Amino acid sequence: MAKSGGSRGRPRRLAAKKRKTAPATLPPVSEPMPAVFVLGAIPGATPGGWIDAWKERMPQTELELRPIAASTQRSALLDEGLDAALVRLPIDRSGLSVIALYDETAVVVTSADSHLTTVDELDLEDLAGEVLIVPQDDVLALTVPGTVAASFSPPGDTEQAIATVAAGVGIVIVPMSLARLHRRKDTAYRPLRDGPVSTVALAWPTEQTTLAVEAFVGIVRGRTANSSRS
Repeated sequence: MAKSGGSRGRPRRLAAKKRKTAPATLPPVSEPMPAVFVLGAIPGATPGGWIDAWKERMPQTELELRPIAASTQRSALLDEGLDAALVRLPIDRSGLSVIALYDETAVVVTSADSHLTTVDELDLEDLAGEVLIVPQDDVLALTVPGTVAASFSPPGDTEQAIATVAAGVGIVIVPMSLARLHRRKDTAYRPLRDGPVSTVALAWPTEQTTLAVEAFVGIVRGRTANSSRS
């Protein structure tokens, strides 16, 4: 009888030990999408198509578009609560992830009646003798041999520079999107064939690579809603 009782007790002791040592199974932890995704954009950037795609795919998260200046784009990314931003290269990449998106052609903005408008495209040598106006928010840092420096203080921004050009004083060289942004009836612009390009990129703080950021990266890279990340 004692032996039989011991046999009956053994399975119970083993079962109790097994229950004690079995590891707990935790539910998977998923990162929730935020209520708002804040996207900065330098002047001239045109994220309209990407924003439309975001609204279609991510209706639970509002996209807030916030204008930023090219001259302060890095500090805006790091200090002003942006999730990501469309910026102009070059930018100090330390601590940032950067994806180049597209290159913009440089154009020469002139008054509508300037002799430079008689051709469809210009070369740097065509600008010899012209007064070159460089606004304080210039993004090209271009030196054009043979041009004449303006005798007045640099305009505060590109819009003011183009207004000065409209009055028949000098030329300004900017990325094409800025010429379109500040286009006026009394100005014209022509592509500068041997001028520099201005690269627009998507950037974000590397340590803040969230699911929302990855979703926007997928959109700008042209992934479909059902494609996997690559």
